[in-house]
Amino acid sequence: MSGAQVLPASRPIRGTASVPSDKAISHRGAILGALARGTTVVRRFSGADDCGSTLGALRALGAGVERDGETVRIDGWGARGPAVADAVVECGRSGTTMRLLCGALAGFAVSATLSGDPQLRARPMERVAEPLRLMGAEVATAEGGRPPIRLTGAALRGIDYALPMASAQVKSAVLLAGLRADGPTTIVEPSATRDHTERLLRAMGATIESGRDADGRPCISVEPSSLGAVEVIVPADPSSAAPLLVAAALVPGSDLRIRDVGLNPTRAGLLAALIRMGARVEVDDPGSGAPEPAGMVRIESRPLRGIAVGAAEVPAMIDELPLLGLLGTQAEGTTDVRGAEELRVKESDRIAVLVKGLRDLGADIEELPDGFVVRGPAPLRGGEVDAAGDHRMAMAFAVAGLIASGPVRVRGMESVGDSFPGFLDALEGLR
Repeated sequence: MSGAQVLPASRPIRGTASVPSDKAISHRGAILGALARGTTVVRRFSGADDCGSTLGALRALGAGVERDGETVRIDGWGARGPAVADAVVECGRSGTTMRLLCGALAGFAVSATLSGDPQLRARPMERVAEPLRLMGAEVATAEGGRPPIRLTGAALRGIDYALPMASAQVKSAVLLAGLRADGPTTIVEPSATRDHTERLLRAMGATIESGRDADGRPCISVEPSSLGAVEVIVPADPSSAAPLLVAAALVPGSDLRIRDVGLNPTRAGLLAALIRMGARVEVDDPGSGAPEPAGMVRIESRPLRGIAVGAAEVPAMIDELPLLGLLGTQAEGTTDVRGAEELRVKESDRIAVLVKGLRDLGADIEELPDGFVVRGPAPLRGGEVDAAGDHRMAMAFAVAGLIASGPVRVRGMESVGDSFPGFLDALEGLR
């Protein structure tokens, strides 16, 4: 379908819900499994289209991949490297697949052309190509630094590299390349990003340390290491839980629980923001996971107030910022988001798409170069909005339909399969 209509909620959102498994951890479990010796088992592997692209790419590179429902087994290529010397690798719409595979392949005697759908071919890739070139790999991008990427692996040298932007994908690519380098590789981040790669690397036997540099910036160092196969249990995706949590925060009288949500602190920014805005949020003690913490999250609606979010907070909620903008439309006062220019180079320009869509529904929202300002509360009206083929935007606009005065039609709703197949059914099941 090219669009879907969402009707206003007629009653509070109540009950207990489940959401799909975490995309980020599923991607990494599969790719690191290919780098390891032995058979890695990933349980509760995500059914999202993007994660299917990762499995297809690994098969194209000669890895043994077996999928039985939500269980995936990857026979790793270990130190011998991919089973093909020259490969064409289709990455679908998945930037994670493309960027992490560049790092995974950079240290092997293999040439690969990585491409994908038109949406992916519009995304910036020089940010990952540059550090890999510094390490010794040959990496060529197309016009404007976009895909397709032509990569030829080489003997790599360890480097010290300061990321120009906070990007978990670029950080992960450099860490994976560092496994094959001739010495330590150290990455300095402008602010901390999600650490799923680091957690998995430790679990698989890599020598990796995290800390702060002399200026207080987050830094991660990895030694040349071989990886051993492990079993990975993937928790529910906090970014998929987010639209349902926000729906419950916005619809008066709601009380929602979501099971087994990933509670990694580097992904918990939206929960912290909801609490600051006044929603009641309860989280089970996550304890220690395998290797990720997870637990039940409960949210009850309360009157909301506007908040300010700065650059240091953005990485922990980068995928949820459009939803924060929606929350701001119903909050008392101003919700101000800065330092989020990375939103402009996602599957769409999420700042521009968010501002136009919410304005079309009656919101008072201002576009900034690196974020947005929302003034609320403002009643939303029904209408038609365009998600620009972006799954995060489609889900945010669908949630907006629950609190609008009339039906909201969302164009581009088919894109939700990239991360949350069955999202509309899940949303309707809570009404």
